[in-house]
Amino acid sequence: MTYFEEIHRQTGIKHRHGADWQGIDPEFAARLRAQNKFQTGLDIARHTAKVMRADMEAYDKDPAQYTQSLGCWHGFIGQQKMISIKKHFGSTKGRYLYLSGWMVAALRSEFGPLPDQSMHEKTSVPALIEELYTFLRQADARELGGLFRDLDKARKAGDEAAAAKAQQAIDNHESHVVPIIADIDAGFGNAEATYLLAKKMIEAGACALQIENQVSDEKQCGHQDGKVTVPHEDFLQKIRAIRYAFLELGVPDGIIVARTDSLGAGLTKQIAFTREAGDLGDQYNSFLDCEAVDGAGNPGDVLLNRDGKLMRPKRLPSNLFQFRPGTGEDRCVLDCITALQNGADLLWIETEKPHIEQIAGMVDRIREVVPDAKLVYNNSPSFNWTLNFRQQVYDAWEAEGRDLSMFEREQLMSQHYDDSDLAKEADEKIRTFQRDAAKRAGIFHHLITLPTYHTAALSTDNLAKRYFGEEGMLGYVKQVQREEIRQGIACVRHQNMAGSDIGDDHKEAFAGEAALKAGGEHNTMNQFAA
Repeated sequence: MTYFEEIHRQTGIKHRHGADWQGIDPEFAARLRAQNKFQTGLDIARHTAKVMRADMEAYDKDPAQYTQSLGCWHGFIGQQKMISIKKHFGSTKGRYLYLSGWMVAALRSEFGPLPDQSMHEKTSVPALIEELYTFLRQADARELGGLFRDLDKARKAGDEAAAAKAQQAIDNHESHVVPIIADIDAGFGNAEATYLLAKKMIEAGACALQIENQVSDEKQCGHQDGKVTVPHEDFLQKIRAIRYAFLELGVPDGIIVARTDSLGAGLTKQIAFTREAGDLGDQYNSFLDCEAVDGAGNPGDVLLNRDGKLMRPKRLPSNLFQFRPGTGEDRCVLDCITALQNGADLLWIETEKPHIEQIAGMVDRIREVVPDAKLVYNNSPSFNWTLNFRQQVYDAWEAEGRDLSMFEREQLMSQHYDDSDLAKEADEKIRTFQRDAAKRAGIFHHLITLPTYHTAALSTDNLAKRYFGEEGMLGYVKQVQREEIRQGIACVRHQNMAGSDIGDDHKEAFAGEAALKAGGEHNTMNQFAA
């Protein structure tokens, strides 16, 4: 429905109520409707699921159409990211938000900073989803408010061309509301707990939920040691629970991202239930590190029948069982195929380094069974990208027989090498990593989990050093405000960003000439009008 069609609809509603509604302006009602396109979180989830499905279909046709996101830990961060994207690129297409469980634990828990071990309040996850969408919807309202002002100004000046242009911009407005891929960790409990939390997250607006195959009560960050996986059937119960949550809430296009941590997980808490040789439980157990047993074994032993022989799985004092070294990739491939065959839509393979051929090697095997398999990949700040890629170039040059006498492989992070040809080639590989991995390794979506955690720390450190040092107030003005003005950062007019002008619009509609508005000539934000 166009802007003027909505005005006509609101006019009809007013007329039905007669004189009792004489103070109601149908056009302002139409503006409020435009500024609040999404009435509920479920409206958002349904809309963004369709957006993401369309993007997945586009990627299947052309791997150059991969998508990206940055992790956000506050609604304001997510809002500013999408405002910046629209400012620089004109469209939000292919750009999402990522909600990181790591950042929720570290920054949003009432217990204070916590490690990524599912110890934070699980309700804080849907609360952050709701907060992110509140800020994104406010960004819509703010931007449309500016377009309405342009329309009013053009009308007042009698400029029909400008008015038509403003109306077209209103009708074609692209929302800041984009898909959020939300981290549900390992489900925060059993399948029922996963289902209940998934519903809360979907009701808040999430169209895509990412779940991992670790044990809930032993969950670790994907880039830390001590990860413990569960048998496939336990994980599939949670995938089914999430799908039922989507279906119950009327979001059939909802997306499940199945993450495997098996590459770096050498332990399991359970031996899988097996009905017959070669079934999924038996395949899981085949990766256990076992030793032959003489006789009936020792008291307390857990024994497996492997090819007619009794075998004792290696059990640690923690009562966890150990996988055979070197089986991580095989387990990842089996995890991924199994998840896709049981309702998952996208995969996530947590790796220890960003290496395209390592990822592609596993994806090639997965695609032998599921040809359209696609990945979400964590371009993690836990990787030392500079060192990793310089070492990859070093190894490639070494294989070519090039002279490397001027380099020390383990010291390649040093600034001493920054201007070298090796460092420049490594930086170019980093620059094209997402594009190359999308084409070669089946990566549909690239994300950075914790970028705003690191940018907040870095910018705060720089400001503190300057402001509390010799620069004083110049440390803020030169490095922050002056750059905001010159780069056109919307937040330089922070009153406007916080909704002051939106509030003025409301006051004028509610109170008319009696409205006490904040945006008058004495508002210091006018200093930034230019």
